[in-house]
Amino acid sequence: MSNTDVIVSEVSRRYASALLELAESAKSLKTVEKDLKTLKGLFAKSDDLRRLVQSPVISDEDKSAALLALAKKAKLGKMTIQFIGTCVQNRRAADIPAMISAFDEKLARQRGTGVAEVFSAKKLSTAQLTSIKAQLKKSLGRNVAIETHIDPELLGGFAVKIGSRYFDSTLKTKLEGLKMAMKEA
Repeated sequence: MSNTDVIVSEVSRRYASALLELAESAKSLKTVEKDLKTLKGLFAKSDDLRRLVQSPVISDEDKSAALLALAKKAKLGKMTIQFIGTCVQNRRAADIPAMISAFDEKLARQRGTGVAEVFSAKKLSTAQLTSIKAQLKKSLGRNVAIETHIDPELLGGFAVKIGSRYFDSTLKTKLEGLKMAMKEA
């Protein structure tokens, strides 16, 4: 599991459902969706941000101040800023990445699509992504949005994660399998 993987709890799903309902009723779903994508990117890129929200040593007031300053600097919308404030106030700052994942899942399900994470050693071409997307649609029977992640340790090939399913066609995994087979021989 990479450091961007999150485990989505029932609490995270409830918060995500509440935010989705609020965003729909306020007719600001596109803004909230864009904001959460930005916030997800910030969490993925910053170990310090992940440590900040997970630290029991940092006070809720300091977490709130830091997250709200970050939200304003990232020009997040009012509803997203209020959501972050509510999470911190309810001592759920550490669950924000899981809430974002749950929100993405719920929104994808509502739209009849799915989200697939594609991990590769280097950036995939548009043609490769289109091919992967077409194969996923064929096998799943629905459209899939693709999130790409680059991990040079994979050496080559790619891996796809959709929900709890994981397809691994990376060179690293194949080499490890070969190494195990040679040990057994």
